Amino acid sequence: MNNRINPAKKGLTVKDLVTTGIFSAIFLVFTLIGSILFAPNPVLTFYMPMGAALLCGPVYLLMIAKVQKRWSVTILGIVMGIIWFVTGMHWAFSLGYIGMGIIADLVAGAGHYRNKVVNLLSYMLMSLGSVYTYVVFFIDPQGWASTMLENGTEQSYIDTMSASAPSWLLAVIIIGTLAIAAFSGWIGGKLLKKQFEKAGITA
Repeated sequence: MNNRINPAKKGLTVKDLVTTGIFSAIFLVFTLIGSILFAPNPVLTFYMPMGAALLCGPVYLLMIAKVQKRWSVTILGIVMGIIWFVTGMHWAFSLGYIGMGIIADLVAGAGHYRNKVVNLLSYMLMSLGSVYTYVVFFIDPQGWASTMLENGTEQSYIDTMSASAPSWLLAVIIIGTLAIAAFSGWIGGKLLKKQFEKAGITA
């Protein structure tokens, strides 16, 4: 009889929390780097989730390989959500990361954090966290604009966004983000193959 305990069912240790914190910081930095060309520009800002998704795949997957326990991904989502809220982003941006962090954690956990395909799917879902602010923008543009004006965004920025956003763009944002996240995760899998094998990550 196999008496080994699934690592994913153990609680997070101090080491796990430190590891999660370090990778959350790296994830944030890579998100900022990937977003820097898009977010400041009201025409290109819609492509920011794609830029963020491009660089973070290896970081996310390596964090899962290092920790392999429930709540690590959730903590990442919460950290990202809090940071975006504090920096004046739309509330949907923050809630998107928190919500998708929880969902991504559940998905990765379904594969016991050891399945490459499931972990990749988990990353793709996490990458959708930054999409929700644009979902609200298209569903309720006036409400979105009101919130962002209160947060300090200039009216001219919002006006340019509105003039540059055809109705089909939301589908492009979602599909593009998923596709680029999949590519980033695939590249991450290739770059970190030895680390994944050592951690017992399987196909």
